[in-house]
Amino acid sequence: MGRAFGFVGTIIVMAVGMYLYSTQLKNASAPGGGGTPAGTANVVGVKNDLISIANAERGYYATEQKYASLDELISARYITIERQRPPYTYDVETTSSGFRVTATRDGAGGPAQFWIDETMQVQSSN
Repeated sequence: MGRAFGFVGTIIVMAVGMYLYSTQLKNASAPGGGGTPAGTANVVGVKNDLISIANAERGYYATEQKYASLDELISARYITIERQRPPYTYDVETTSSGFRVTATRDGAGGPAQFWIDETMQVQSSN
């Protein structure tokens, strides 16, 4: 009788473990670009690009006392980043008191946008 309960207990634990594992797999492959190794690498690359552009904005501001457009950052050689990392394209919006660097996804999938501003926090929208 004791062996039967032990066997049934083991089966229940394995079933719960498999359920949790399958739930994690579903979440990992959800739309968002992170479901495949290439998609994950691309999203990480986009986030790193945004941080690099934001750091360039801070450096530009320190020397010029104003924020710069993406073209100005590239031409002044503050960054060597391309204007896009397909399927994302980059854009910089500036004001006298801040900036916002946005990566917008072309086509379906998600996240649709990532952005960073002078707070240096990367955020995303679906």
